[in-house]
Amino acid sequence: MRINKEQRVGVFVDVQNLYYSAKNLYKAKVNFGQVLREAVAGRKLVRAIAYVIKANIKEEKNFHDALESIGYEVRMKDLQTFAGGAKKGDWDIGIAMDIIELANKLDTVILVSGDGDFVDLLQHLKRGMGCRIEVMAIGPSSSGKLRDEADEFIDMDKDKRKFLIKY
Repeated sequence: MRINKEQRVGVFVDVQNLYYSAKNLYKAKVNFGQVLREAVAGRKLVRAIAYVIKANIKEEKNFHDALESIGYEVRMKDLQTFAGGAKKGDWDIGIAMDIIELANKLDTVILVSGDGDFVDLLQHLKRGMGCRIEVMAIGPSSSGKLRDEADEFIDMDKDKRKFLIKY
């Protein structure tokens, strides 16, 4: 299937994955508005969901409000703290479940993450559900298998000025 303006698209953004990739590689922030514009590319947006982990810091509410004003639904999950002090926060299962539940309403699923844990999900969406798969991520921190599974891979690293904001 080629990209056309009639395609129904869903955009699913793993915020933590992008945040830490941009911060660790470039000491930069992600321009989530530009990510959404590039992902949709003039097609029919059905849903855009940004998945965030609540860190209970002061600026967090402003960031979440900004995501909503751009056009994302913001889904939040608490950071888990384990005995011994280890912390974990990820949305992998939640993202996968939302995509599977919405896939029959979409022609194209756009996953914004470089996390290789999503490879099996993408295979299911392509082969089992007939969806076109696009992945957007920062290339150096993205899984090669994830890139290979996508019908199209948009490497945000190739146009840092468009996708990244320096601190």
